[in-house]
Amino acid sequence: MTSTITPDQATTGERADLLAMLTKHRHFLRFTTRDLTDEQARTRTTASELCLGGLIKHVAATERGWADFIVDGPSAMGDFSSMTEEDFAKRADEFRLLPEETLAGVLADYAEVARRTDELVMTVSLDAAHPLPEAPWFEPGASWSARRVFMHIVAETAQHAGHADILRESLDGAKSMG
Repeated sequence: MTSTITPDQATTGERADLLAMLTKHRHFLRFTTRDLTDEQARTRTTASELCLGGLIKHVAATERGWADFIVDGPSAMGDFSSMTEEDFAKRADEFRLLPEETLAGVLADYAEVARRTDELVMTVSLDAAHPLPEAPWFEPGASWSARRVFMHIVAETAQHAGHADILRESLDGAKSMG
């Protein structure tokens, strides 16, 4: 399922460009799961822990988290210093399609996350910024605008679409392009 907002429905300019890039890279990510069974979507095909279903879950969770950051600020990201082993285990499960989960279910969740993000692209001030929470992977004291968050989501989605293409080709030889 694709987003309900398409670039041709958006105003021209930066918002349309952001929507077009999100739409393109989400398509390539989802396309890697075409015609797969749930079992195939759970299969690790490389030395990595990644599987296609888990990768879709991870991208959806990451995008959801960044959208929450745009709306609610750093409190939406949680406090890294207070994360427990249970929190880290939940994060690890983000990369797996668990036995009770289905590929159709994670794709539907991803479509809903994408719809919400697309609505934010169309409605929030791209200049609105929040400080990033303290974490080892963020520059201390840095703030990100909504614009930068959306660009980060595009980059993350594109990077993981490439990972997914490798996983799919390793699974059954299918390629997204070529």
